[in-house]
Amino acid sequence: MALLALLLATLVASALAHDAVHPKDLQVEHRNITGRITNGYEATEGKVPYIVGISFNSNGRWWWCGGSIISNTWVLTAAHCTSDADEASLYYGATNYEQAAFRHTVSSAAFIRYPDYRGLDHDISLIRTPHVDFYSLVDKVELPSLDERYNSFDSYLALASGWGAIYDGSNVVEDLRCVDVEVIPLSKCQAYYGTDQGDSGPSLVTHDGAKLIGVTSFEEINFHGMAHP
Repeated sequence: MALLALLLATLVASALAHDAVHPKDLQVEHRNITGRITNGYEATEGKVPYIVGISFNSNGRWWWCGGSIISNTWVLTAAHCTSDADEASLYYGATNYEQAAFRHTVSSAAFIRYPDYRGLDHDISLIRTPHVDFYSLVDKVELPSLDERYNSFDSYLALASGWGAIYDGSNVVEDLRCVDVEVIPLSKCQAYYGTDQGDSGPSLVTHDGAKLIGVTSFEEINFHGMAHP
């Protein structure tokens, strides 16, 4: 549980809440779930080896999120992605989500949601997976240290990635995309952009040291600061 405690202390201390629509409640296929990667670029093979695509299923109803590999047997994602799901299929080593290097499917017994998760408040989950061997296309992302748990990471340059739509009204893209962002305070970001940005589940990772500092929530990046596209 030390790993879980580190994740929660680092990433959930400033988790946000707002009245957003749960992606499952949109009643659409995953290609139409909203969330955006704008002004970005297609990821080259191996650029983001820690990202996984995740297809969640509940009684034949399914939705798509992203996640981050944090160890050989753990993936980090947004809690609202795992909520009420019966199982999850994780796609590893993919730039195009239909051409993954391999896939694992796990039941909901493998999900650990943050105990205080409500709506999008404390929107963070862990998924226990079968053991995964690391190589150039599949690898873990580094976690911040306990000493950095109160770091806002303001002004850091970071990388966001995912399969989110690239403009309002577009479908989710098949090819993984990235965007370079600068971390700014939450209040400044919301004043300028509002809350309509994001992609569900993937990570925000610093350019300097490649550390995981955020988990993308539905329509917002959920961590100590917000990212300026």
